[in-house]
Amino acid sequence: MKNLPKVNENFEELYRMLIGQIKSKLLLTGIELKVFNQLSEAKSAEAVAEAIGSHPENTRLFLDGLAASDLITKKNGLYRNSPTVQEFLVEGSPTYLGQMFTLQSQMWCAALNDLPGLVKEGPPPPSPEADMGSEEMWTQFATFMVNYERAGAAQQAVELVSELPEFSSFGKMLDLGGGPGLVGIAIVAAHPTMKGVVFDRPAIVKIAESSIKEYGLEGRTEVLGGDYLQDPIGEGYDLIWTSNTLNFARGDLDSLMKKIYDALNPGGVFISFCEGLTHERTKTDFIVLSMMSIALMGQDMCFDQGEIADSMLRVGFKSVRSRTLDAPWGAADLDIGRKAGKF
Repeated sequence: MKNLPKVNENFEELYRMLIGQIKSKLLLTGIELKVFNQLSEAKSAEAVAEAIGSHPENTRLFLDGLAASDLITKKNGLYRNSPTVQEFLVEGSPTYLGQMFTLQSQMWCAALNDLPGLVKEGPPPPSPEADMGSEEMWTQFATFMVNYERAGAAQQAVELVSELPEFSSFGKMLDLGGGPGLVGIAIVAAHPTMKGVVFDRPAIVKIAESSIKEYGLEGRTEVLGGDYLQDPIGEGYDLIWTSNTLNFARGDLDSLMKKIYDALNPGGVFISFCEGLTHERTKTDFIVLSMMSIALMGQDMCFDQGEIADSMLRVGFKSVRSRTLDAPWGAADLDIGRKAGKF
């Protein structure tokens, strides 16, 4: 008689991976249908269905799915947003991230419908549709990134920069690849006199200009439009900050790093806050998986841990200090390079 195989492991983890796509679809549908706007206060499924014009029974089932995913709570038949959803997924909030999540999902999953084909055949020939550097896409993304930076990224940057021993002496800073500019604006605002420049593509810095006006820093912060791979980035900086923007230069990082080095005053500080892949480029899981679609299309631009710091040392920074910190996108490496002073 044939015996059953001896089983040493539980396959629940594998099974649970299958429902991951269901959870993400529930989240994105909740954003699309503006369901979370309805649940700042506890409501019944019938009340939600009436408000959004949906099928009552399927609305109840959908809300139960959101509750099962811990996005909302259910008590005595009434549904309400979780604190996280209330903070980030209710339209009108200064930290609303729904549009950004929707766009990121489209970017991250663009190539995955043909995943078997990409694995077997490799990336397709380059095309504008596959260009991660599309200005139109990044301009739209920068618009949505305003709330992302306001939701914690800018505050974290201020905390990191203000603890530098040189901070009080800084006179001018550059937020390189600054997108909507909130990080540079926040750092300048935390200093009594420092002035700042936000550098990004010409269409994107128009969004930064709006942010500068919103926070009343027109007299201390300006924008500079261009392509940092080709164009001048200015000079005379005491601090240059970058966050997840050096990736476009990964193929020739030292050239951009030398431009950064030359733009700093003697004694200046360069800070990069960016991913650093470990475990033979398999961790962190968030970065590896979120960039999978883009990498499969032939644009694997993620840095290995230490890659940015090594480039800093090659171009002449006298010292580099690195540590790994928690960030909204998972663990990230903070690399701080210091240029030699005048003496």
